[in-house]
Amino acid sequence: MAAPKTVPVYHYFDLGRLGRGEVVKLFLMDAGIDIKEVHYPYDETWAENSKKVQQQGISRTRKLPALEYQDLVLTQHIPILRFFARDLGRYDGETNAEKFLVDAVSDIYIDWRSQWVANLTEKSEKYKNEVAPEYYDLLDQYYRDHVGPYLLGDSVTYADFAVYQSIDNDERTGTLPSSLPESLLKLREAFEQRPNISAYLKATRQG
Repeated sequence: MAAPKTVPVYHYFDLGRLGRGEVVKLFLMDAGIDIKEVHYPYDETWAENSKKVQQQGISRTRKLPALEYQDLVLTQHIPILRFFARDLGRYDGETNAEKFLVDAVSDIYIDWRSQWVANLTEKSEKYKNEVAPEYYDLLDQYYRDHVGPYLLGDSVTYADFAVYQSIDNDERTGTLPSSLPESLLKLREAFEQRPNISAYLKATRQG
């Protein structure tokens, strides 16, 4: 994919390392695509700001993230990752079977994320003691099918970015299981050593 003629404009909440928008940011950083960031406070002002982003054509659903890219407006974080994976011709597996696997794991992540978000407002022991451990145990069944460290072995995919973000977010909210499967520990270690994002992760470790 050729470099964008103009820098893509990325709209998201001012949440630091939390949130689904961080997945897209890490992905684009890894791919070497620079972005201009526009942050919105996630507070009582969002009700009004959400109307503005809808009126401006940035988000039909009044939800973020949203990415202005060339003549397109891309929304929903997993579809954004899939779009760029296809545009770049990587991060998505090579065979139809590999692409299916990447899609399947990303869907498991989406199911997890809805429960993680719900737990932010209504803390529950069930999430911490049942939902999160079951999620990581399920992921382990997929990741241990290959030597690793990534879902497809040596090649990183967009699903790996989502899974890494789930581990990081659970750790930040104190809901990460006390022990993760070995396959996911390998993923985390390899991901944090990727050249384009390692410095950023270190700088925001306390964010």
